[in-house]
Amino acid sequence: MINKLVIDTLKPLGIPVGFQKYSGSDTTYITFHEYLQSGEEFEEDEEAFTGHYVQVDIWSKADYTTLASNIKALLIAAGFQRLNEADFYEPDTGLYHKGLKFYYLESKEVD
Repeated sequence: MINKLVIDTLKPLGIPVGFQKYSGSDTTYITFHEYLQSGEEFEEDEEAFTGHYVQVDIWSKADYTTLASNIKALLIAAGFQRLNEADFYEPDTGLYHKGLKFYYLESKEVD
């Protein structure tokens, strides 16, 4: 559920988005993964809400400032909360890398 939500939400950017990896040839792309999933609230001994902690990574040889802003805007509009972000440089690939962490609370229907 969360993977489809991230991919569908970021689709309007027109940038390749891959779950955990990207194997294409574009020099700007996005990968993401869920680094934690946990029960957040319980009702009648059943999980009522699931917390999804997702990291979205931008990889680029160019300035990704606008792309990062657009990713944040789209995910926040889809119900995600931004937790934090960090900038990196990958010397082995020559790519600039930005990691953005988000939280999404999914409501479960309890029978």
